Amino acid sequence: MRTAPGPEGAGPLQKDSKVAVVKVQAVGAAPRQVTMKGLYFQQSSTSEEITFVFQERENLPVTEDNYVKLQVKACALSQINTKLLTEMKMEKDFFPVGREVAGIVLDVGSKVSFFQPGDEVAGILPLDSEDPGLCEAVRVHEHYLVHKPEKVTWTEAAGTIRDGVRAYTALHYLSHLSPGKSVLIMDGASALGTIAIQLAHHRGAKVISTACSLEDKQCLERCRPSIARVIDVSNGKAQVAESCLEETGGLGVDIVLDAGVRLYSKDDEPAVKLQLLPHKHDIITLLGVGGHWVTTEENLQLDPPDSHCLFLKGATVAFLNDEVWNLSNVQQGKYLCILKDVMEKLSTGVFRPQLDEPIPLYEAKVTMEVVQKNQGRKKQVVQF
Repeated sequence: MRTAPGPEGAGPLQKDSKVAVVKVQAVGAAPRQVTMKGLYFQQSSTSEEITFVFQERENLPVTEDNYVKLQVKACALSQINTKLLTEMKMEKDFFPVGREVAGIVLDVGSKVSFFQPGDEVAGILPLDSEDPGLCEAVRVHEHYLVHKPEKVTWTEAAGTIRDGVRAYTALHYLSHLSPGKSVLIMDGASALGTIAIQLAHHRGAKVISTACSLEDKQCLERCRPSIARVIDVSNGKAQVAESCLEETGGLGVDIVLDAGVRLYSKDDEPAVKLQLLPHKHDIITLLGVGGHWVTTEENLQLDPPDSHCLFLKGATVAFLNDEVWNLSNVQQGKYLCILKDVMEKLSTGVFRPQLDEPIPLYEAKVTMEVVQKNQGRKKQVVQF
């Protein structure tokens, strides 16, 4: 039987004892800091072109106060409004990418009252979030999250929540949608258009929509409940105003949600925009008395004759800025109600989003470049 070495390391086991010492040192060494990959973008100082890059991030520290540590299961991709970030003075060397997330709560701060570890949640990270949603884990204030129903998948939750907020903001808060109203949804086959049509139908409205291609037209014609009229603008020949007035017996529509408008003459507009978008005069013409025009055109210009026509109709113009909920903490309660209702309507089948096939994280950089150029149609979701 072999005996252990003496205190001086002498004896037959001297060679083995060195191995033993090495093992003890390895176990007692400081643990290696765990890192995660996150997607960020960097904007060029000389142009509006932005570059997407993956960067290593240290593991998140222990959660404090009202913050929740979230294991991200899915994150949807949306176009980044770099102009808004500049106006809000939020420029950074590297800005986090991905805000519409769904995942599992890993840890909660001492003041968190709505969630506990293991809860399945979904939400939209605020504009000033330091963590990218395109990462394995993020920290987020509990007031930006709601519980995800069990029936709702991770990709559905992340892929619908932003467009759900936009549709609610446009049709509920800005235009007071109610049963019997007529609604024109421009580009109804888009991610926002699909949810807006479903919300309008759910509220008992009569829906008219435009289609930008034959495929979009066929998709909209398959909608149930059926759309009152689908106007195909892909060939540039359809008269949106005339079609809407014909459908409403000359009264005009009560609510218009546009997808952008032409502001200038044919010679001053890009060819693609000229073909697919209506002119602002068309929108004003097809509006009914007391109508609501909700526009996504942040640089809308109305001349005195335009304003006078709106005045005669008693019509209003509202701007759809879905970030308004993140720019003001006063309306936080209403914002949470919207998020909860979006999840509920997903659970009950009222919202049926048109999502593309989920993509892995390593494809997020290339896909985000496509999304930023506004070249995709269906919502893109990264699944972890």
